[in-house]
Amino acid sequence: MNYKNITIAGSGVLGYQIAFQTAFYGFNVTIYDITDANLEKAKTKFNTLSEAYKRDVNATQKQIDSTFKNLSYTSNLAEAVKDADLLIEAVPENSKIKLDFYQKLAKVAPKKTVFATNSSTLLPSQFAEVTGRPSQFLALHFANTIWVHNTAEIMGHATTDSKVFNDVVAFAKAIGMLALPLHKEQPGYILNSLLVPLLSAATSLLVNDIADTETIDKTWMKATGAPVGPFGILDVVGITTAYNIDKMAADKTEDPLKIKTVKYLKENFIDKNKLGVATSEGFYKYPNPTYKKPDFLK
Repeated sequence: MNYKNITIAGSGVLGYQIAFQTAFYGFNVTIYDITDANLEKAKTKFNTLSEAYKRDVNATQKQIDSTFKNLSYTSNLAEAVKDADLLIEAVPENSKIKLDFYQKLAKVAPKKTVFATNSSTLLPSQFAEVTGRPSQFLALHFANTIWVHNTAEIMGHATTDSKVFNDVVAFAKAIGMLALPLHKEQPGYILNSLLVPLLSAATSLLVNDIADTETIDKTWMKATGAPVGPFGILDVVGITTAYNIDKMAADKTEDPLKIKTVKYLKENFIDKNKLGVATSEGFYKYPNPTYKKPDFLK
């Protein structure tokens, strides 16, 4: 693996984390987003993230300074990928948006560039042909808070080149990840195959008025010893992501419960810009959510 220049497309919940982690480990990182305003927001988030690295992984100020030197920014896609060895796509979890992005990307990326999607639930085979380089395309999925929950799931599709696959496994290790290769395509990989049913069950209990948010989270935390419940997780993941996933499922299946869930999330969260930790409010208010209080489970 001889990757040096990495482009991250999308500076949202996971995109900016992937960018910072990659730069922290010494790679040249270009962050692409569709507007300069989005990039300015990312710069602000990096300042907060640098403090988390000092706290959680004992990063030195020298390491943080080097990380910032490794970061560059642009809203010009051709400029973003002109030297890229690897592009990691972290645009919204919406198949139409991703297809449109790959159509544009295929026209401007150098032949050498490997494309990797960080999609949470969509399969690489859904986008392989439109990339124009299916053998150099696969999925590379990170968990949230990646500097602490440092997992990277690598999943190819039927025609992913084995060398490309192995190179991306090596890259994941090179940026401090626990590399988790999958042998075949699986919607949701390993992590979300386990996690999404939990989150779906929790929202179903909520929208059907079985129990409230805190009671559901308390049940999960007390009974399993987990440090956070499903709604706390949803706030970290980002409610927009959950909404997009549920909406795709609702549109595909016309399941009345999914439709009801989508309506609930839109009216109570999306329309009110209560999107989770990123906006300081979702199911809980941040930076001090009630589930972290000592008496929450009493």
